Amino acid sequence: MLLIGDDWAEDHHDVEVQDATGRRLATARLPEGAEGIATFHELVAKHSGEDLDPADVVVGIETDRGTWVQALLAVGYQVYAINPRQVARFKERYGTSGAKSDKGDAHALADMVRIDRDQLRPVAGDSAQAQAVKVVARAHQTLIWERTRTFQRLRNTLREYFPAALNAYTSLELTSTDALELLIKAPTPQAAAKLTRSQIAAVLSRARRHNRDQKAGAIQAALREKQLELPGPVAAAYAAATTAHARLLLALNEQITVMEEQVKAHFLAHPDAEIYLSMPGIGEITGARVLAEFGDDPTRYSSAKPRKNYAGTSPVTRASGKSHNVQARYVRNNRLADALQRQAFSALRASPGARRYYDKQRAREAGYNAALRQVGNRLVGILHGCLKTRTHYDEATAWSHHAHLHAA
Repeated sequence: MLLIGDDWAEDHHDVEVQDATGRRLATARLPEGAEGIATFHELVAKHSGEDLDPADVVVGIETDRGTWVQALLAVGYQVYAINPRQVARFKERYGTSGAKSDKGDAHALADMVRIDRDQLRPVAGDSAQAQAVKVVARAHQTLIWERTRTFQRLRNTLREYFPAALNAYTSLELTSTDALELLIKAPTPQAAAKLTRSQIAAVLSRARRHNRDQKAGAIQAALREKQLELPGPVAAAYAAATTAHARLLLALNEQITVMEEQVKAHFLAHPDAEIYLSMPGIGEITGARVLAEFGDDPTRYSSAKPRKNYAGTSPVTRASGKSHNVQARYVRNNRLADALQRQAFSALRASPGARRYYDKQRAREAGYNAALRQVGNRLVGILHGCLKTRTHYDEATAWSHHAHLHAA
């Protein structure tokens, strides 16, 4: 068996090769790309016997994505994606000085897959379809997060020089296309006060707003209210910043719509999509996000418990001496946790069983978030069973045990 630590950077990889006893066989710095991966395979061949099974080559690396990782998996090597924080804690065995080097990290990674491999999670062998869903689902969510950040910057800018706009466009939502067009058309208080009702109504008409004449009048009145003014050059500078943020939001809105269609297309093409969509509280976007983060490797989760642990819905017990606390699991996949919370919230209306279970948790004096997390935890277990048996969600079966207890 060969144990390899791979400390990757943007343009190179520092690797260390060990045998099963921990003896260092080789170290090398390899370039990123086809040339580097070919040299990697040559190192493996040089230090292994002719009959070495690729599965006997174990690689520890601090990422689970990219063409390099896919090339290692394609050959049949065992690849473990290790959290950088785990590596940092492991290195404290060697010393507490905090010293860091690429060779030192490669050595620690090799030691980790040799000594603690049973405690690490191998990179899942997800299908190409699941990987495609992951790429578009994460890109879509990242664009939404970026839109939120850009909106906050725009809002803060308006508060500093044009607060009337925040009041005027409240009924439209500031991230909507028509509100942004009006801001670009009149980014200063003086210019906005000169907008006519017909000009405002024309923008609302393109956005297909209802009651646009009434809304146009309300917006015009709000923009013409008296307010404190800044000197001309300062207001012009703020207007330039506002215009830039507004144009960026328009572009983000457009690309979010495009990516949403990509998410739906890739998700619906996956064979597990029907099972996910049968679950309460899951639509196409939420289903795509959950599938993307769980993956579709049938061997990744041996039971519902490791799936719940990875989801972050199961609690963590901290026991020491007479102290015994059960707390929420905060070290988790935040993208997955967000999607599961959305599912749990929606399931309260879609599933009578989920609602009863939630009410039961609340009756036990659990807080809102804790009760919702318990619903999500239960739904993850149900999803695991559906995927394992290749069956669709059934309300009566899913909550039969809890319904019996409730009746009793």
